[in-house]
Amino acid sequence: MEEQEPTAAEAQVELTAEELIPPQEDQPDGGEADLTAIIEAVVYITNEPLTAAQIAAGLEQPVEKVKSILDALSAEYTRREHGLLIQEVAGGFKMGTKPEHNDAIRQFVKTLKPPLKLSLAALETLAVIAYKQPITAPEVLEIRGVQGAGVLKTLLDRTLIATAGRKQVIGKPILYKTTKEFLIQFGLKDLSELPTLKEFEELRRLATGDESNA
Repeated sequence: MEEQEPTAAEAQVELTAEELIPPQEDQPDGGEADLTAIIEAVVYITNEPLTAAQIAAGLEQPVEKVKSILDALSAEYTRREHGLLIQEVAGGFKMGTKPEHNDAIRQFVKTLKPPLKLSLAALETLAVIAYKQPITAPEVLEIRGVQGAGVLKTLLDRTLIATAGRKQVIGKPILYKTTKEFLIQFGLKDLSELPTLKEFEELRRLATGDESNA
């Protein structure tokens, strides 16, 4: 018996079925790409640096896989066309602007509402604590030569410093040290990356606009 050609209606049904189920190779493989995008978004939306372990736990993924993706993202953001970078700061990963664009960004920010600045006294006190920590208030006073109780309170309120127990001497004065927030604000991986005194002086000028308000 001679095989009949399919009618136009039957051919249309077959075509529609093929369109509804495209070949497997045309289907997007969302696994790795989606995870990379999610990790990128997670790093972007958080204010504090996140460790690979924190991200892995939150996304229920292997730490090694997350670390590999973070390294790949970090490498991708070093490309010239990106104004941002993903860097390791204070033991975690954080997104920020590239140092080479700081001058242009600073000029732009000046056109906006002025940011809250630390006073000269606060920056000097913070520098003393950063380089001499743990250190007591009387020791800070001895180095700076001026009273600094109010400044210490300001630095504590902004979580740039924290208490670190008491020194085992007469009176047992409170010891102070810098915090993780300090590392974040100054873009430091750890205390070994503290700027030199000359560099800190430049940071002070940038932060205060050469003002000497107490």
